[in-house]
Amino acid sequence: MGSCLLCNQEIPQKLTFSALFLLKTPENLLCEKCQSTFEKIPEQHCPRCYKSDVSGLCTDCKNWEKLGIFVNHRAIFRYNAAMKAYFARYKFLGDYRLGQVFAPYFAKLAGNAVLVPLPLSPESLKERGFNQVSAFLEQTKFQELLTKSTSPRQSSLDRHARLASKNTFSIKPEVHLPPKILLIDDIYTTGRTLQHAVETLKTASVTEISTFSLCR
Repeated sequence: MGSCLLCNQEIPQKLTFSALFLLKTPENLLCEKCQSTFEKIPEQHCPRCYKSDVSGLCTDCKNWEKLGIFVNHRAIFRYNAAMKAYFARYKFLGDYRLGQVFAPYFAKLAGNAVLVPLPLSPESLKERGFNQVSAFLEQTKFQELLTKSTSPRQSSLDRHARLASKNTFSIKPEVHLPPKILLIDDIYTTGRTLQHAVETLKTASVTEISTFSLCR
């Protein structure tokens, strides 16, 4: 019998194929009560960025379109209070184990596209000790093709400042860039960070780029 990684409540272990082979799934890492606090994005959402409860294109995607940018993004969960608390522990308190909770969702993304996590700046990586996005991908194959220079933390910026932020991404030297890439991030807010990464890859002639985040 294991304990919930969020509330430490004991979890009765079900005899499943995954359990027999010690595969970590949300069902054997979190209790049912904690699992129920995470909300999946409903069927009614923006078709381009997955913003919830929107009929047709959201205002964000319309504004991107005015700039000649057509968002091609997917997400699974709402960024609700439970997710905020989860990321506070996972990212900012450094509870690395919590990356296992949602890793199975990322493992299902494997396809023709190469999964590429957004990198942290060297300063953020040193402070945190790990890249929370790369940790989500431990159960699947991925390639780290980008680097990031120092910039203000997105969490410290308001919406206007995020949209006005400069592109701090660059491509790692001497890497082979595949023709099809799926960029991975943890949370989609304004989309500015992901679009910076998309722009960087497009300048290097990557022909097909889409994006994915756990939350929107």
